[in-house]
Amino acid sequence: QVQFVESGGGLVQPGGSLRLSCVASGSIVSIRACYWYRQAPGKQRGLVAWIGSDGYANYADSVKGRFTISRDNAKKTVYLQMNSLKPEDTANYYCDLNEVRHLGLMNWGQGTQVTVSS
Repeated sequence: QVQFVESGGGLVQPGGSLRLSCVASGSIVSIRACYWYRQAPGKQRGLVAWIGSDGYANYADSVKGRFTISRDNAKKTVYLQMNSLKPEDTANYYCDLNEVRHLGLMNWGQGTQVTVSS
């Protein structure tokens, strides 16, 4: 079945950068919409960025101007370039493609952890 594997998280100082990747495998033939979510401890999982099939990207206000979402359909991969990171960006980050996870068709798992700290 469909599998998503996030990578690229880690520990970074404020102002630093990370690039997250999410590779899909399995039964996905084409990538339509791509999403990045994050969830901090004790917080609700929230949408950070998404990009539609037309390539139009959207961002939460908290990350606008700092994060960039991109997509490579041939590689079945979605990226999240994170610059000027702040401590409040600390969270587990999750990807979703074609809303598979959002629709409950696949587990969220633990994502990839991003920690921004001095």
